Amino acid sequence: MSTLAVGLMYGGATLAVMASGMPIALALGAVAVIFMYFFMPAASLDTVTQNVYEEMASITLLSIPLFILKGAAIGKSRAGQDLYAAMHVWMGRIPGGLGIANVFACALFAAMAGSSPATCSAIGSAGIPEMRKRGYSPGFAAGIIAAGGTLGILLPPSITMILYAVAAEQSLGRLFLAGIFPGVLLVALFAAYAAFRYRKEYKLAEAEYKVSGTASALLANETFTRRQKFEMLPRVVPFVLLLIGVMVALYGGFATPSETAGLGGLLALALIAAIYSVWRPSDLAPIMKSTIRESTMLMMIIGMSLLYSYVMSYLHISQSVAESIVAMHLPRWELLFAILVMVVVLGFFLPPVSIILMTAPIILPPLRAANFDIIWFGVVMTIVMEMGLIHPPVGLNIFVIRNVAPDIPLREVIWGTLPFVLLMMFAVLLLCFVPGISTWLPDLVMGPDGSR
Repeated sequence: MSTLAVGLMYGGATLAVMASGMPIALALGAVAVIFMYFFMPAASLDTVTQNVYEEMASITLLSIPLFILKGAAIGKSRAGQDLYAAMHVWMGRIPGGLGIANVFACALFAAMAGSSPATCSAIGSAGIPEMRKRGYSPGFAAGIIAAGGTLGILLPPSITMILYAVAAEQSLGRLFLAGIFPGVLLVALFAAYAAFRYRKEYKLAEAEYKVSGTASALLANETFTRRQKFEMLPRVVPFVLLLIGVMVALYGGFATPSETAGLGGLLALALIAAIYSVWRPSDLAPIMKSTIRESTMLMMIIGMSLLYSYVMSYLHISQSVAESIVAMHLPRWELLFAILVMVVVLGFFLPPVSIILMTAPIILPPLRAANFDIIWFGVVMTIVMEMGLIHPPVGLNIFVIRNVAPDIPLREVIWGTLPFVLLMMFAVLLLCFVPGISTWLPDLVMGPDGSR
């Protein structure tokens, strides 16, 4: 049987199994094992567990559950809500300040947790009710949190970037540095849109008040005293210092990513124990349960995705696809466009973890041949996958928002996120025209990269 026929069967079987509703990890593992049985030597089935274990036994992957622990310690305590509240108090007088505060709170929490769903849940549970209480439309409030949550896979320590570094065999520190300025760019774009949309809604509220005499909560001016502002700092500053300390330890070369993650997790537990008295077993149980559940889910997806990629490689499917793409002799930018469109389509159905591990063996060789910077592409690909978190049909962050605010119709949530999808597209275009936004900082800190 030809490689093309096997590849089509492999892809068709994957789509069919996923359409059945089977969990992603089990679906990928089942397809891989079935094709190992029919198309690979019989002895290969004896090595399934060994292959999965060897793929997962990476010191870099060890940082994932530790970063998740740090995020859970902050998200399951009052630290996330206090972070949001401090942002709100300090930015309350800026037009659209509450929306901008939520964007910044999402960015800071994402940089601490490294997880998009955790960011949406932690900030959204406090931010959405507060914005709606102050007159923000439901779709606008939901869109801000859903889009702000996507920053969790771009701003370091990003779990998605850790997996990309493993799959692409690139420096994790360089990749983390490459994501900082694009992350700041997205924060600025989101904040600017929040201010613009606020002014638009404010004018509509004024017009409604002149016609009907009904005053929207949006028209109320809320002010905070200097004392109230400084009273918020003691609980927030320690966590900001924790974030800075983690960054210094990682980028300063004082600790490996795994050591940094472990230290960050322990310090986060120590901080919530000292500040919020979260130290009893009953208090720590939700944190540990959340960490174990999310870590197990991710590690299962990682292990089965890598087994899936191994079978794809053994059957020469990935190599044939890469060779076919190269044989098309597309100009380098058309090649990049075709690959990013493929990532967008996959984002309709799959989470970023699966997209990276399934496509890396296929797309990276042609990109290297076209002389693209693999670190730069990792940032661009991450932003494209961020879009998949807030557009249908899967849109993981959309469903997180639905859990946080079930009374907001799904249609309004989706329409609220679409402007942010357009802003992400603009950021991708900007990175293509000005790649230095991503590459300048890692080249400055770690020297020029030779893997281009």
